[in-house]
Amino acid sequence: MSARDRPLRVAVLGAGTVGREVVRGLLEPQGDLVDRAPGIELVGVAARDLGKAMASGIAESLLTDGPAHLVASPESDMIVELMGGDEPAHTLIAAALSAGKAVVTANKHVIAHYGPELEAIARRTGAALRFEAAVGGGIPVLGPLATDLAANRFTHVRGIVNGTTNFMLSAMHERNQGYAGALADAQAAGYAEADPTADVEGIDAANKLAILARLAFGAWLDPDSIERVGITGISAEDIGGAAGAGRVLKLVAQAQAQAQVDGGAAEIGAVVAPTAVPATGSLGRVGGGNNRIELEGEPIGRVAFEGPGAGGRATSSAVLADVLALARGAGSTWGVLKPAGGLVRPGAMDLATPTRYPSGARYPEVD
Repeated sequence: MSARDRPLRVAVLGAGTVGREVVRGLLEPQGDLVDRAPGIELVGVAARDLGKAMASGIAESLLTDGPAHLVASPESDMIVELMGGDEPAHTLIAAALSAGKAVVTANKHVIAHYGPELEAIARRTGAALRFEAAVGGGIPVLGPLATDLAANRFTHVRGIVNGTTNFMLSAMHERNQGYAGALADAQAAGYAEADPTADVEGIDAANKLAILARLAFGAWLDPDSIERVGITGISAEDIGGAAGAGRVLKLVAQAQAQAQVDGGAAEIGAVVAPTAVPATGSLGRVGGGNNRIELEGEPIGRVAFEGPGAGGRATSSAVLADVLALARGAGSTWGVLKPAGGLVRPGAMDLATPTRYPSGARYPEVD
């Protein structure tokens, strides 16, 4: 039997919130209208806690505590990385691509920080790298950017890309909760981790903005150099001050292609910060854990993507879609876009800033 005739053999690294849902989707496909030929076969699942993984319904025969073994095994064709974090995820993804194996990942940290390296490996070996789930949870935005919208020249991307902080800020506005109460509720609802630093300090949003910029502007931004302000300093007085002005505070990530200087390449400005937006506007109406991503370009004008931006089920939808795309012969998430070089240090953005809020804070405004 040739490789083309046999099922696509998939190994999943990680059996946590997203991993469990992906395994379930591979074993019990939900889409009655989807033709899964030439077939997909789950050949292994790497889990840190084997007992917990078995308790969640994953068969013991599929489980291992050695993710590197699944990457190196000749019995796997595709690696689905859902471990999260930096290492060993980065090394495992790089090893799989170097071996010519396709990779699907939801790991925004690894894609944002090692994107140039991983893209170079994938292009060299011909292995596909897909990462739709790294931005927007279940919202399909990266694929359309690189395919259906590839004829456009984008100038601006902005949006709410972190479900945890949006859940918290929505609670603070709608239920008059303080920061601590909103964080506790977000943790109880499964949106926030025990250590919420990456979310509340804007680190997660900066990673996602860097990935969006690669697809919208063709460059990998250095996520650690993106100007970033978190939500930890937002007070009840700030929430009330915004409401009195007909606005709400949202953690908004935005990047813009700035004017060219001396005939050189356009600089990309980027920022992640709590921003005062009209309460009845497109961003102000996005509540709970939802995300909304807006892009402006020529000739399309403004286009937007909105939907569930967090949670295992929503994220698994994007992961499974990438697996199905690869089973049908699709390539990497960047599609037909030109290769990008190394990490680029973004510039600052000049945003309108209102007068001081009652607490003394100042927040940029966008309409």
